Amino acid sequence: MGDRIIAYCNNKMQICTVKRILDSGQTNNITLSVFTSDHYRISVSHTVRFKRDALVDLAG
Repeated sequence: MGDRIIAYCNNKMQICTVKRILDSGQTNNITLSVFTSDHYRISVSHTVRFKRDALVDLAG
């Protein structure tokens, strides 16, 4: 939680802050709930799904 990643969300690549890891019930995917803004209180959360073998880098 709180880590920032670069992900394709809302039809563009952008920095997202991980809200929580969701249990999708699928063994081939990892699903994250993320915010697309640094201001959590005014930001809407989104869902980002990765294949389990995807390369995910944390944003610095």
